[in-house]
Amino acid sequence: MKRIKRKQLKGDELVTTISKLLRFLQERTKQIVTLMVVILFVILAFAGNRFIKARQNKKESHVLGQIFSLGSELNSKPENVQKLEELGGSGRFSRVAYIVLATHWMEKGELEKAEASLEKMNKSPKDIFYYQAQDLLAQIHSKQKNYDKAIEIYQKIEEEDPKEYSLAVILFNRAEVLEEKGEIEEALAFYKRVQEEFPQAYYSFDASQKIRELEAKK
Repeated sequence: MKRIKRKQLKGDELVTTISKLLRFLQERTKQIVTLMVVILFVILAFAGNRFIKARQNKKESHVLGQIFSLGSELNSKPENVQKLEELGGSGRFSRVAYIVLATHWMEKGELEKAEASLEKMNKSPKDIFYYQAQDLLAQIHSKQKNYDKAIEIYQKIEEEDPKEYSLAVILFNRAEVLEEKGEIEEALAFYKRVQEEFPQAYYSFDASQKIRELEAKK
């Protein structure tokens, strides 16, 4: 009898629990449906955002391919200059068009055109393309013998210490500007910094050669 009563009690508890659960669901149907709709909306929004980003990345990659293709034929196809200017824009990879154009004009010795191309480039975000453009701008100023302006750009980049761009490159290029300016001791100091702080960097070997050359002239 006791066993039967225990089973009945357990059965009653189960029935009571199920009844309470059903009653709760009936009373909260509207809230539960609303919650489910919200959750579904969040899931769809997340999926949609990822889809949009994927499409945007694909588009930007296509633009980058076009830019490099046009840039490689600039010397033989001058009409590519206009095409590159049309591709230039505020997109992450679109900005590379201005860097390609600036490099092209600098190699031809047309420094004003090179500088004008970089001025059109969007300064945000401060990624690898931004710092590459700034490095190029400093080189243009150096070729124009605006050494102080070039040094100012390199100093600012060093202060920002970007993860996106090699500091060894900036220090080496700054040393070259100082050497061109005739400030040999300061140039030596920067070449030595490259050698000491970035011993495994590509520019470390070039820096050691520069140090030997300059010290031999003393």
